[in-house]
Amino acid sequence: MPIEVLLVEDNPGDAELTRIALQDSKISINLNVVEDGVEAMAFLRKQDNYVRKPHPDIVLLDLNLPRKDGREVLAEIKSDDNLKRIPVVVLTTSQSEEDILKAYNLAANCYITKPVDFDQFVKIVQSIENFWFAIVKLPPE
Repeated sequence: MPIEVLLVEDNPGDAELTRIALQDSKISINLNVVEDGVEAMAFLRKQDNYVRKPHPDIVLLDLNLPRKDGREVLAEIKSDDNLKRIPVVVLTTSQSEEDILKAYNLAANCYITKPVDFDQFVKIVQSIENFWFAIVKLPPE
């Protein structure tokens, strides 16, 4: 069975870079992408167009999103008994200490700042893949 990944990312370029970085994986990965926080919560709660979508094993979450930002999404995920065990990796451009503290206070599983360099970005995504998909034992649905 593939690892189910939900990427919440409003930048199409970053979403494509993530897809490219994961496509050479030795592990079977099914990547679903939504562009804002409202869509993320609909996906996670299997609402609207997402009724038949798989339960994600992990969420890669940008913080600066339209409609509902990543901080709100993280707070909702971690306060929902049906979702709170899903690991959430914050993957964002923000290096703000305030954002880092807030994300961890909201129970983010880790916080990674996106590099601007393509090769570094690919290395970061592959590091996430190696750690979260090959080493960590993810919780059952």
